[in-house]
Amino acid sequence: MKPRLLIAAAIVVLLGLGGAVRVYLALENQAYHPPVRSTSVESGVPREQALEDIAKDHEAKAKAKKYEPPTYRTLPLVSSRVAVWVVAQLHLMFAAFVLAVPMFAFIIELIGYFNGDKRYDRLAYEFTKLLSTSFSFTASFGGFLTFLLIMLYPAFTNYLMEIFSWTFFPYVALFFAEAGFLYSYYYGWGKFHPLVHLFLGLGINVVGTLIMFIADSWASFMMTPGGVSDAGALIDPWAALDNFTWMPINIHRFIGNIAFGGSVAAAYAAWKFLGAKTDEERAHYDWMGYMGNFVAISAFLPLPFAGYYLAREIYGYNQALGIMMMGGAFSWLFIIQAVLIGNLFLAANYYLWLGMGRIEGTQSYQRYVKYLLAAIAVCFAVWATPRSILASVSEIKAMGGTLHPALGVLGVMSAKNTAVNILILTTYVSFLFYRRTGKRPTVAWAALGNAAQFLIFFGVSAFVIALGVYGYFVDAATRIGLSIPQVLSVLFAMVAMTVIDAFLLRGAEETGATHWGKLPAISQYVLIFIAVTFTWLMGLMGYVRSGLRQHWHVYGVMRDQSVDAFTPTLGFATQVISVIVIIFFALIAFVFWLSSLHDRPDWNGGGGH
Repeated sequence: MKPRLLIAAAIVVLLGLGGAVRVYLALENQAYHPPVRSTSVESGVPREQALEDIAKDHEAKAKAKKYEPPTYRTLPLVSSRVAVWVVAQLHLMFAAFVLAVPMFAFIIELIGYFNGDKRYDRLAYEFTKLLSTSFSFTASFGGFLTFLLIMLYPAFTNYLMEIFSWTFFPYVALFFAEAGFLYSYYYGWGKFHPLVHLFLGLGINVVGTLIMFIADSWASFMMTPGGVSDAGALIDPWAALDNFTWMPINIHRFIGNIAFGGSVAAAYAAWKFLGAKTDEERAHYDWMGYMGNFVAISAFLPLPFAGYYLAREIYGYNQALGIMMMGGAFSWLFIIQAVLIGNLFLAANYYLWLGMGRIEGTQSYQRYVKYLLAAIAVCFAVWATPRSILASVSEIKAMGGTLHPALGVLGVMSAKNTAVNILILTTYVSFLFYRRTGKRPTVAWAALGNAAQFLIFFGVSAFVIALGVYGYFVDAATRIGLSIPQVLSVLFAMVAMTVIDAFLLRGAEETGATHWGKLPAISQYVLIFIAVTFTWLMGLMGYVRSGLRQHWHVYGVMRDQSVDAFTPTLGFATQVISVIVIIFFALIAFVFWLSSLHDRPDWNGGGGH
């Protein structure tokens, strides 16, 4: 073989071997190789050191962190506003009840002391039995509300504490005093001299009213703040308490609490009446329901006047608030309010007309019931007529706007003021008829007295209607001012007719006996309906007062920066309030049940009780 060929062959062989080695190495690099684990322990492993360094770093950061007070906190599942809303409203409802019941328990006991009738004493005690558990619920919801405010709205709560901290000590002291008076009054029944016991009852009412006045200053300050600078700094503590709406709210709540408490007490009597086993029990609880309803409606009649006074002061403080309340976002809520109040008047009158059935000799007055019903129905319809009507586009085009061509004139304040005043006057006449049923005046001037009452009623009615018509032809300021003589004339009529009636029936002849307990069951459901309607109305009006502040914690001073800084819709508000009413009556049913245990026989071991 030639040398050149050998050399070429050798080169080819070497190149082939080199290529084979290269392919092998490439395949070997791509093949799986299990990780090689070290079995030796090295000292100073960095993991523990790293963990220690991280912990020290966190500790150093924690120590260096600056305190930043939270403005808001949140709750899971439910918004902070709804939580505070529900608890605050329940606290107010129980507070209203425990403030109102001692008032008429004291008055009833006082009547029994002077006339010597033991039935009044028993009735007052029956009312008082509802107080002890209700007082505990009031205090529990008050404490719950305080904790919620501190937890969810710490900045706002701190601000209120800056303004009103000087009122806290007397508030707590009065609260202890009320507890002392209340339990002494309840457990001391029959244990003290009657005058001493009456003094304890008076003490509950005085102290409870003062507590309400202090709490009202906190709530009214949020709507119409006073005594502070433009930046919110406290300048005059007394002016902050005696702010623009403080006294109007005091008066409105004082009267409203009596009406509310009377209605709930009447509902308790109705519940006991429906479950009564004997005629004696039915007679007692029929009388108790009548007294509770009498107190509720007596307080309810002047309540719209107190409401007007409060609304007028809100207008006086800030017209924007007044316009928002009556003509803005809340105007439709006042239609709901009108429907509820109209139902209250209708139910109250119906109960009185049914009540005439328990008295012999009612024919002389029952013939007037149809006229009273017609007047109430007309006034109810006028009061519930809205200024503008929800309508489709085609309906609006046909009417020429949202104002109905015929009914639109009934949607203004002149018509509504007139309607509510006539409604109050008509209800008062129903009371008067009920009071005079079964009695015949024997005084020599009886005919003159009846004629005087008749002339006062029709004279005042004509005057109120004339002012209402005149209101359509004057400017807004004059029209608003006309409501004052309307209110005063109705008050004059009620006072004058009551005074005449008191003297007219002095020594009157009894023409028929009163058969307590002889009422149909529907009369008791009417009492329960009145209590539920009162409660719902109370919740709605509370929503209006708080909602007027819109996106302010304290109107014009402290803005609400939370996610709830908006006015809830009427639909949502009515749902929340309905839930509150259900919870309240579930709890008040528990109070009723506890009170009924007092009358049950002791447990005898036989499984009976």
